[in-house]
Amino acid sequence: MSQATSSFSIPTKILLPTDFSPSSISAFDMAVDLAKHYRAKLHLVHIIPTIPDFNGADFFPETSVLEEQKDRIDQRLRACQISMLAQGADGSYTIETGNDVVGNIMRVIKRDAIDMLVISTHGMSGWRPVVFGSITEKVIRLVQCPLLLLQTPKPVEGSTESCLEVWGDTFCHP
Repeated sequence: MSQATSSFSIPTKILLPTDFSPSSISAFDMAVDLAKHYRAKLHLVHIIPTIPDFNGADFFPETSVLEEQKDRIDQRLRACQISMLAQGADGSYTIETGNDVVGNIMRVIKRDAIDMLVISTHGMSGWRPVVFGSITEKVIRLVQCPLLLLQTPKPVEGSTESCLEVWGDTFCHP
């Protein structure tokens, strides 16, 4: 008879990967509640994909575009951090860059000794997850710490606006 070698303990560091989608906004609210309940530190991470090198730095100013993205994301994550603190939860954030989103999430978990992960699923169905894969699904298979998976309703078909355009500055509650 085998015995489980690990047991659940009270989390002290909770990680919430966010892409500012409606499902990650819902996950933010839940993660803040968990952090308050367990008196844990909540760490947000956003991964900015790197721009592929087309062998023409003069043609496409990669550095300035990436810096602009980082500045915009930093403002949004800072607003979340302020919201966390206002709600009584301790929190921090980082911005990671790279095209391997799952690998970046796993590195943050290891580097920052995360002991609980809160992640949302966008509720995609049909051909999209088959073609693009699911980041959440890949993370679920690899993560070794306790995981809270939040499923949100399927996105509205036909929406062409990006989630940043739709939500603007309202994705975090003041």
